[in-house]
Amino acid sequence: MKHFLRVVTQFFVFLYCKCLWRGLKFVVRKFTGRCELQRICYNNKHGARRTLKIESSMRYSKNELLQSALSVHPDKVEKTIDDIMALKKINPDTNPQLGISLQASLLQIVGYRSLVSEVEKLRREPYDCDNTEHEEMLMKLWKELRPDTPLTGRISKQWCEIGFQGSDPKTDFRGMGLLGLHNLLYFAEHDKATALQMLHDSLQPKHNEVNKPEWEQKNMDKAIGYSFAIVGINITDLAYSLLVSGALKTHLYNVAPEMPSLLHFQQTFCYLMQEFHRFWIEEDPSDIMEFNRVRSKFHRRILRQLKNPDMALCPHFSASDLHLVNL
Repeated sequence: MKHFLRVVTQFFVFLYCKCLWRGLKFVVRKFTGRCELQRICYNNKHGARRTLKIESSMRYSKNELLQSALSVHPDKVEKTIDDIMALKKINPDTNPQLGISLQASLLQIVGYRSLVSEVEKLRREPYDCDNTEHEEMLMKLWKELRPDTPLTGRISKQWCEIGFQGSDPKTDFRGMGLLGLHNLLYFAEHDKATALQMLHDSLQPKHNEVNKPEWEQKNMDKAIGYSFAIVGINITDLAYSLLVSGALKTHLYNVAPEMPSLLHFQQTFCYLMQEFHRFWIEEDPSDIMEFNRVRSKFHRRILRQLKNPDMALCPHFSASDLHLVNL
């Protein structure tokens, strides 16, 4: 009985709030002479604060045009904005900035949806050792991370030197598909110095009592903490989960002036790799068995940061010259 009364009470509270909110919107529009979209654009700076509110307003609108605007093709964004302006009876000549602001935000919204689809497609594509392009990418990753060490064969224990688990990296890409390889290669190419330093650090003994000659004779899985490539695939999974959950909208809406792209996602991956490396050292885990605990804690930390609508995950690596941060 108590549960039933609680459900009924919640229903009436929801109904009351919903009706009250619509009533307040009507009163505010009559009082200010501006619709909700106008008030959002005029009262919020460009970025996540504005775009998230516009996205929410359109999603919960009773108007079909506003709801469908969230999934239009990027080529139809401009016409959609014209239709919205006409629907709201807003004169574009007297409100020129409004159209520009709405268009920029809508491009961010539809761009994010497109990015999710593109990333998902890469994640679902398995690594194929018979695909020449896949093999070339993998060989290029080795050359970037081990430029002075020739690979003795496609199937080789040498792959463990850059953090794969066995003699054939193909098996390690199962979870994230080609997305993991794309991200690792991007990191190795665009921030080579940092990638090489992280790889070097990951292969060092955790304690100083082991000298280097002795260390080189020991198994690499007892290194300072992690296998570079495997961690890269795990951080790819973390970045992917942030993207599909919508948590990454805060960051991408703040750094991409219009449509977020795969480039923004890969740059974010580079940032997360470097930050995780720092976080791992700060946590000082006893061994690799603590990886899941540290990863979960790091994930929660990033989620807390992204709750701030002004947050932009600011990279501290050479890829920053690609203008990840929207100054």
